[in-house]
Amino acid sequence: MTFLRYLTYEKPYIYVYLSCFMISAAVLVTDSSGGWTWGTLLYAFTLSSIVLLGFLVFRYLQHVSVIRQMKNEDYDSLSLEGEFAKAYINELKQQHIHEMNRTQDQQSEHYDFIVSWFHEIKTPIAVIRLLQQTEMDAGSLREEITRIENYVDQALYYAKLDSFNQDYDIQNCDMIQITKEIVKAHSKTFFSKKIRIDLQADSMEVQSDPKWLQFIVNQLLTNSLKYTEHGGEITISAFQTPQDKQLMIRDSGIGISQKDLPRIYNRGFTGETGRAYTKSTGMGLYLAQQLSNKLGHYISCTSEVGEFTQFIIHFPLDSDPHLILQKNTR
Repeated sequence: MTFLRYLTYEKPYIYVYLSCFMISAAVLVTDSSGGWTWGTLLYAFTLSSIVLLGFLVFRYLQHVSVIRQMKNEDYDSLSLEGEFAKAYINELKQQHIHEMNRTQDQQSEHYDFIVSWFHEIKTPIAVIRLLQQTEMDAGSLREEITRIENYVDQALYYAKLDSFNQDYDIQNCDMIQITKEIVKAHSKTFFSKKIRIDLQADSMEVQSDPKWLQFIVNQLLTNSLKYTEHGGEITISAFQTPQDKQLMIRDSGIGISQKDLPRIYNRGFTGETGRAYTKSTGMGLYLAQQLSNKLGHYISCTSEVGEFTQFIIHFPLDSDPHLILQKNTR
C-alpha cells in the first residue's frame, strides 16, 4: 500500500476541506469592512457548515448504496480498508466454495463406496447361503468368510482414515513376520488356486505401526491372489538399498495396463482389470497407499499385461532416535 493510493480514497475529504477553505477565504476577501469581525467569521462558519452537512449527507447515501450492493460482487469500495475487506471476503468466499465442493465430492465418493461395498459383500453372503442349501464345504465357507472380513476391514479403515493420527503407534516391527502371518491367513486360497508362494527373506525390521502395516500388506497380497490364475506364483522378498528398505510382492497374474497404472491408487478406480475379471470397490489400493503415506511409507507398482504385477512398499531407513535407542539397549 502506497500513500498515493491511500489519497485516492480520501479525495472527498480533501475536496470538502478545500471547499470550506475557499469559502472562508472568499468571505474574508469580499468583506467590505476590511477587518475581522464576529459577524464575518460566523457567516464563513455557517457556509462551511452547510457544505460539510451536504457532504455528510452525500457520503451517507453513498454508504447506504454500497451496503445494498454488497450482496453483489461488483461494487466500488469507499475506502482503502473497505477495498482490503472486499478482497479478503472474496478470498473467503472462494475458500468456502472450494471446501463445499471438496465436501460434496467426499460425500459422493463415500456414497459410491458404500453402495459398491454393499454390492460386493452380498456376493460372499449369497455363496454362504447357497452352501447352506447344499453339502457345505469347509474350505469354501472359510474362503467366503475371509472375503467378508476383508471387506469389513476396508470399510473400517476407510472410516478411520481421517482420524488416523489418533490411532497409531510407531514401533520396530518385523515386516517379514507380519507377511508370514498374512500368508498363513490366506493359506486356503493358495491351496485352492494352487498358487505357489516363494518367500525369499527371513527377517527385516522396519519402523511402522504393525496393525496398519498388516492391513496394507494384506490388501496387496489379496490383490495379487485375486488376479493370479490357478497354478500361478507369488514371490515375496525384502531388501535394503542406500535410500530405503523395501518389501516386494510380485505375482504372475494378469497384470495392469500401462494406461491404468498411474491411476490404480485413485479412490474408487477399478480399471480394465477390475471391470473385466471381478467386481471391485477400487478401495484396497487407495487405502493401502493413503495409510502408507501417513506412516511415512509409499507404494510403487510396475506391471506388464499377461506377465506380472509387482508392488513394493518403501520404508525409510531407521530414523527415530528413541526406537534406535530401544533397539541398542536390548
